[in-house]
Amino acid sequence: MRIVMASDHAGFEMKEHLRFFLASKGYAVEDKGAYTFDALDDYPDYVALAAKAVSENPQKTCAIILGGSGQGEAIVANRFPHVRAVVYAGEPCGSHTQLPNMLALTREHNDANVLSLGARFLTNESAEEITLEWLTTPFSEDERHVRRIEKIETVTPSVL
Repeated sequence: MRIVMASDHAGFEMKEHLRFFLASKGYAVEDKGAYTFDALDDYPDYVALAAKAVSENPQKTCAIILGGSGQGEAIVANRFPHVRAVVYAGEPCGSHTQLPNMLALTREHNDANVLSLGARFLTNESAEEITLEWLTTPFSEDERHVRRIEKIETVTPSVL
């Protein structure tokens, strides 16, 4: 699996950390930028390059994209065909109910191929753990999830 990475200034330091961390674990990582810290850069410029790479080869490419919250980055990525980007910026706290592992469900049920991290809400250590969990959680291949992903691929405004 090829991993592409991209971030703006808000996620730059964490991207650099994760890029070296993943390489040390044996992953092939391709950096789509930013290549230097620029407080005035715009995340769509870099995230679009990572999303395009996933869109062109979604079976063999995934992406880790980073920004302040991860939300805008996921919005950009999800504009590309065959991209299923999800945001992770930490677990909710203070709940009295048992929460499912949402990160694992994005892979198991949705076969998410882009993970958008909210760098302002995570530590480098938690980002390492989260990224490894996401990368190693397989898609369940359950018929209902396959069927739903096939429907996602065919949704267009004219269908509705």
